[in-house]
Amino acid sequence: MELKLFDPQSTTLAHMGRLYSTPFMNWRDTPSVGVPHLFFSCRGSSVRAALSSKSNNAHTASNGALSSSGPGVTESCLHHTCTMNGINSSVCSRDLRVLDGYDDEYGGFVVDPDKLPTNQNTFSLMLRSSLSHWKMKGKQGIWLELPLQLSELVPIAVKEGFRYHHAEINYVMLTYWLPEGPCMLPGNASHQVGVGGLVINDKGEVLVVQERYCSPACVGLWKLPTGFIAESEEIFEGVVREVKEETGIDTEFIEIIGFRHAHSIAFNKSDLFFICMLRPLSTQIMIDDDEIQAAKWMPLVEFVEHQLIQGDRMFKKVIDIYIARLRKQCCGLSAHQSASKFDGRESTLYYSVIDSQDDCEACSG
Repeated sequence: MELKLFDPQSTTLAHMGRLYSTPFMNWRDTPSVGVPHLFFSCRGSSVRAALSSKSNNAHTASNGALSSSGPGVTESCLHHTCTMNGINSSVCSRDLRVLDGYDDEYGGFVVDPDKLPTNQNTFSLMLRSSLSHWKMKGKQGIWLELPLQLSELVPIAVKEGFRYHHAEINYVMLTYWLPEGPCMLPGNASHQVGVGGLVINDKGEVLVVQERYCSPACVGLWKLPTGFIAESEEIFEGVVREVKEETGIDTEFIEIIGFRHAHSIAFNKSDLFFICMLRPLSTQIMIDDDEIQAAKWMPLVEFVEHQLIQGDRMFKKVIDIYIARLRKQCCGLSAHQSASKFDGRESTLYYSVIDSQDDCEACSG
């Protein structure tokens, strides 16, 4: 927004297309005398003030001008005295811009991290100006992403009232809830998602691994290949990738046969762990030496009797579910692409299919 003070001929004040009288600029009984008057025009995202004056009978002497400037912020002051009546006046010019960004669909504002000022003083001034501007506009939640290379701006934002929301490898996200009352912004992600691949070949052998790095209680134990889903990765894609990375075995996702929901795991977050049934497409094992100590095909009967299975009720239940699935006594959840009108995006919906050639008898009854 640009604010200009000029038009020495006018005796009115124009602001945003509206006219106002300016009695504070009245020169007693000399209407023919041109005096400094104000004309306000707004554009852009900055505010700037300038003074222009003209007098037919009065002599104006400048007493000096002071100015200071920095990236994105300019400030100047002009002091002058009218010798006709001894009036002293001072006009300051200041270019204060608000931070760039865009309105979100919930009445808030998202700051553009690519257009942040790098100077700390400039950022501090612009942030304060922006907060006033957002409050005046009735904004609600403010999202401020600060990149790693601008980490020195974090304490400035915190001092102004911003709070941590979450952090990634290359940025930290801060938020500010402007209205009175409780904050209605959504919290940080509450869950991590893991997968385990149950891969059994035509010989009735299950693919198992020994991890190179594990707790002392799990040293030497054979387990299913497991791992975490990557960002923007589907469950069916992630489990196939993890099995391939750890064992070198190519697989095809069939279905989810069950999942576990646990709480207060890593970083006090909840955990969703999906056990997926996979069909092997290759047989030659090539382990990832960085993560895996050993891998092999183990007869399912032997795996069921393994101490990890017998000593853990949940793992034993997983095997029971798998055996019931082979006997077509239960159905798993297969992946299907579907779109929703709410977001216009295609995503994966997991559900039981009852009209395929591989129907479970329990599901078709």
